[in-house]
Amino acid sequence: SRRAARSSPLERLLAAKEVVIACGPGGVGKTTTAAALAATAAVRSDGRVLVLTVDPARRLAEALGAGGIGNAAVRVGDEAFAPAGVRPKGQLWAAMLDTRQSWDALVRRHSPDPETERRILANPLYQNIAGRFSQSHEYIAMERLYEIRAEGRYDLVVVDTPPSRRALDFLDAPERMADFFSSRLLRWLIVPYRSRLVNLASRPFYQVADRILGTQFLEDISEFFLLFQTMYEGFVARARAVSALLREPSTTFMVVTTLESAPVAEAQRLVDALRRRRLHLGLLVANKALPEWLADPGTAAVAERLRDSAETAAARLLARRPLELADRTLATEAELARVLDEIGESFLRFGHVAQREGELLAALAADHDVTATVPNLARDVTDLASLLELGSHVFGGRSAEPPEPPERFEGSSRSKRSEPAETAAAGSPSAPPARSVED
Repeated sequence: SRRAARSSPLERLLAAKEVVIACGPGGVGKTTTAAALAATAAVRSDGRVLVLTVDPARRLAEALGAGGIGNAAVRVGDEAFAPAGVRPKGQLWAAMLDTRQSWDALVRRHSPDPETERRILANPLYQNIAGRFSQSHEYIAMERLYEIRAEGRYDLVVVDTPPSRRALDFLDAPERMADFFSSRLLRWLIVPYRSRLVNLASRPFYQVADRILGTQFLEDISEFFLLFQTMYEGFVARARAVSALLREPSTTFMVVTTLESAPVAEAQRLVDALRRRRLHLGLLVANKALPEWLADPGTAAVAERLRDSAETAAARLLARRPLELADRTLATEAELARVLDEIGESFLRFGHVAQREGELLAALAADHDVTATVPNLARDVTDLASLLELGSHVFGGRSAEPPEPPERFEGSSRSKRSEPAETAAAGSPSAPPARSVED
């Protein structure tokens, strides 16, 4: 079991949870953050931690250093942590959803007999649906999570979901799949194969369907759903149990976003949808965030004074210590003044972006138990060492009351090169973000 003593708000939260579902907009580092959370939890606690990715992108294995990750969980050995200079207290396991394998396992579990199982697995429609049907991936991800949770092998399961628009499909998939397999359309399609009697009203429908889809296709689809109905009751009961898992007290959600306007707006829609479903919002992670001190009014005043008095500052600096250059003797006062002016101006632009980020973060944080910010990291997140570095920021998150919006930043009121906050956030003033295992 995991240790009772906890030092950080996130550790205290995870002590009471068994499932963490990571969700958020696309391109914000959600997969990376899910892996970092799991890896750091395995290092800090003495339990068994599993990270399960349901996103089709197969880059998680490289960061975890465990090749060949698939439907079956693979343990990340303690030796993989050695380059990071740590030895985990617990165990880290990783799995990546294989939709077809999981569907096959579901059929074997619910088929009433071996012959029905064989016929379903061999049915051409099933073979297509198992890998391609739009709801199949989302549903089977929930089914796999339920199966893992029911096995009871892990103290904590961290689930990576598709980007937020599809993450809501992920949440609703069990009910939608149950509705699909009991829909009126499917009942119409299988009527002729249940009975030789087709009434005059429905005969034209089957004649048109036969011409468009072909007799063999209608036979395949009808046989599949006739066979599927033999395990319908067990399937629906399982789907409802899967939905109930999301609302258990041991399940929480982690919303990951960056603090640009578009991702924040999408994250807010996701948060609203989760709240309407009465799902627990445990952790908010703001990725690639600027440091709070950039928006500090005191340092902003210093930057503005530096910008407006660059020539005076340059003269004083050169008077105290001449600046030697490699290709000539000394820097000129005008050259140093231009550099100091640009430094002050750039700091003020960063300050406006940091101010805006703080306001957006405060609004989002109100619904979560713990809020964490992750800066732009100095290196790419491609191995366990960098995952643990990211995880240290996540585990350093604040709890309870949401952060207050930062004091109003008044710098650069006379900016000579002012830019909108959104432009400054995405453009040249900011350092290029470290690449992650999820673009």
